[in-house]
Amino acid sequence: MSIRVVLVDDHAIVRTGLKAVLADAPDIDVVGEASGGYEAVALVERSPADVVVMDLSMSDGDGLTATRELTHGGDGPRVLVVTMHAEEAYLEAVLEAGASGYLGKSTADRDLVEAIHAVARGEIYVQPSAARVLAQGARRRDEQATDRARYERLTDRERAVFGLIAEGYTAPEIGEQLAISPKTVDTYKQRVNDKLGLAHRADYVKLALKLGLLQAPAS
Repeated sequence: MSIRVVLVDDHAIVRTGLKAVLADAPDIDVVGEASGGYEAVALVERSPADVVVMDLSMSDGDGLTATRELTHGGDGPRVLVVTMHAEEAYLEAVLEAGASGYLGKSTADRDLVEAIHAVARGEIYVQPSAARVLAQGARRRDEQATDRARYERLTDRERAVFGLIAEGYTAPEIGEQLAISPKTVDTYKQRVNDKLGLAHRADYVKLALKLGLLQAPAS
């Protein structure tokens, strides 16, 4: 039984190239093409597919949004993202959106058929380098969870002092805002330092940014 494939890319020449790669695969049948995410969703609703080969950056509906719509509910087609973007930039977001695979365009001529077969079987297809990206993401989430747990153990007053120090206020200014003495502010600051392992204001800023308590300045 043939694997029904829809190709989605806003460049016709890319779709032509992908079709040429798939032409020698007897069990893969390209049943449709779309130039954007919106068109892809509408096309699959009319003509069911097993695998959608999806670009990410397109003017008529981005690939991430289309992937979410196509995979929502779990009974839609498998989505294989084929993109020029590096894995570091989009891999985690693509998998979270429901895609079953991620392939760089630079290796599509060599790996596309294998990738389509893999996702059609219900597998997740990523290249070996993706393991490092996913491991880094998992480690980063673990660190954030640990930092969040330690922050949650602060008292309300300690959190207030933490936030004001991160924003750049001095002890007298914090005391004025919280109606406590600068000496009491220093006491709270020492408690925060001990609980969170902080030493300098830069540490406060870094942690506050990581926890989403501060906005990074616009570049």
